Amino acid sequence: MKLRLKNTPEQVELIRALGSKDQHVAAEAATAFAAFIGPVISKVIQHAGTAGLFYTDTLYDEDDSPSYPLDLYYDENNLGYVTVWSQNLAGGMPTSQVEGVAEMKIATYRLDSAVSWMKRYARKSRLDVISKALERMAQEILVKQERNAWAVVLRALAGGSSGNSSGIGNGHILASHNANEFIVNDLSRMLTLMRRLSASWVNGTPAGADAYGLTDLFVSPEVKEMIRGFAYNPMNVMDGPDGSSSGVVALPDAVREDIFRSAGTQELWGVRITDLLELGKSQKYNDLFVTLAGQDSELDISDIAHHASVKAGQGTAFVSANHQMMIGLDASRDAFIRPVAQQHDSGGTFTVLPDDQFVARADKTGFYGFLEEGRVCIDGKAIVGMVV
Repeated sequence: MKLRLKNTPEQVELIRALGSKDQHVAAEAATAFAAFIGPVISKVIQHAGTAGLFYTDTLYDEDDSPSYPLDLYYDENNLGYVTVWSQNLAGGMPTSQVEGVAEMKIATYRLDSAVSWMKRYARKSRLDVISKALERMAQEILVKQERNAWAVVLRALAGGSSGNSSGIGNGHILASHNANEFIVNDLSRMLTLMRRLSASWVNGTPAGADAYGLTDLFVSPEVKEMIRGFAYNPMNVMDGPDGSSSGVVALPDAVREDIFRSAGTQELWGVRITDLLELGKSQKYNDLFVTLAGQDSELDISDIAHHASVKAGQGTAFVSANHQMMIGLDASRDAFIRPVAQQHDSGGTFTVLPDDQFVARADKTGFYGFLEEGRVCIDGKAIVGMVV
């Protein structure tokens, strides 16, 4: 993430005013600078994170209590209720809440950050120092946003349950065909599972026949390496006439050449593939999934790995150091909601204010930034997973 202030006469003059020894001049400059930089940071964090690929923003008034109607999700599983995953506070474990046809109230929380610098940097027009401080503010907000957003996704994957699926454990998770390997056949199976999960509210084919399906796949860099290997590794997993594997058939030349030329691929069979450093063995989101799944009575982690061991010798227990979880999402469902407060004064969602904690003798200035948001998964059938 890069945030740079342009070296223009207007901005240089404004920065110098921030370092003025006249408190009135410095205060006016701080107010003007805060109003200017708030929308900039908002735009940066909006496009820098990965959760924005599938979360849908819902604006609400900052003094209001956000809600969302569940009527359109009612009876999709023929049980007469909707299971929602959300957090009550930032960093807390997402919980499942059963709702009927109602206007569901959504819990939101404030994410904030504060930065400061010596006024002498402002008087010297050190735009690089101030840019770095503001960049740090944006990064801290983004880190908190991503952690909370993915916690809801992982909790919904661990706790989701759909009776019309063929997955293992809770019905949303598959095991890879081969231990510690991801191949084209695995992606095909995930597409089929998502298709089964995407039944209409009468358990039939959705309108348009192809209205729903797997749109995004989030994997570790190691799995992305395996995808690059599609260019030169055999992909066939069907057994030969003698019962032995006949895995000598590669992908079509056109597909392999495209993967080879682009040093991998960002899309396969219409599925967008994104690699996350937080996924992979012993990585942050992998560990988080184990924690969240272990606290859910509906999902037995050993059940996942046991099924995997029958198919691929992947062991008898899901261990973050030995296994990794891949996450597939259907972004077309609008199943992931991000209610975010819209401020009265600016009309934006991210507010920056001058930090008034510094006295004159400190010779420092600073800014405080915050936003109010929540993260909710309304439809767990938009998520599938695979143990590799």
